[in-house]
Amino acid sequence: MRVHVVSDVHGNSRDLAAAGTGADALVCLGDLVLFLDYADHSRGIFPDLFGAANAGALVELRTARRFEEARELGRRLWGELDGTGVSRESVIEGAVRRQYAELFAAFPTPTYATYGNVDIPRLWPEYAEPGTTVLDGQRVEIGGRVFGFVGGGLATPMRTPYEISDDEYAAKIEAVGEVDVLCTHIPPDVPELCYDTVARRFERGSAALLHAIRTTRPRYSLFGHVHQPLARRVRIGGTECVNVGHFNATGTPYVLEW
Repeated sequence: MRVHVVSDVHGNSRDLAAAGTGADALVCLGDLVLFLDYADHSRGIFPDLFGAANAGALVELRTARRFEEARELGRRLWGELDGTGVSRESVIEGAVRRQYAELFAAFPTPTYATYGNVDIPRLWPEYAEPGTTVLDGQRVEIGGRVFGFVGGGLATPMRTPYEISDDEYAAKIEAVGEVDVLCTHIPPDVPELCYDTVARRFERGSAALLHAIRTTRPRYSLFGHVHQPLARRVRIGGTECVNVGHFNATGTPYVLEW
């Protein structure tokens, strides 16, 4: 059995269309939307609306952890757009819908997917085709192994669209229970898995996920979210914890075989 796993697709529909080649199934761990590319400030919804220079300024402020200044820049730019009589919600949703139409069409059959923190879950049912199964706090059997899926992220100063409370996230982890492969968007709360060496900050990992790994001991814990982690894999007891990679940048899926 061969399963390909991707995360943090961020608009890379070209490589996504080939990500399932040679695999029995594709697993996607979320973050389909590209709002702002930290490596290329000309790509994404934000620079399409406000230009690459403003996108670069926003990235610089966020990287320096000057979050209030970043929010102020955003408020000013969005305020200028609001002044034209255009609803920011409709503009963002329209851009997200265009990306989702292209990305979901690229998924092979079968695909098993969960949400990332920048995704908008309420839109997924409109674009998920029959060969794509969306799971969040749920389990599915793939090739004789049980996979559990938990999507979304935890609350941060970035205020991305699908951030939930620690308690809600923990409840989804508990609902999944014992599985062979635990698939999440965010990593367990382990410093070397959570630190992004390029953004120079710790992303939020889940203590509930770490507890589940220690107590239920899945064979694998697979996740993404941290684009350039200090460590891509860490072993916790008998569990191999693996960051499957920043698919937007690499275009290469992680391969799981048994």
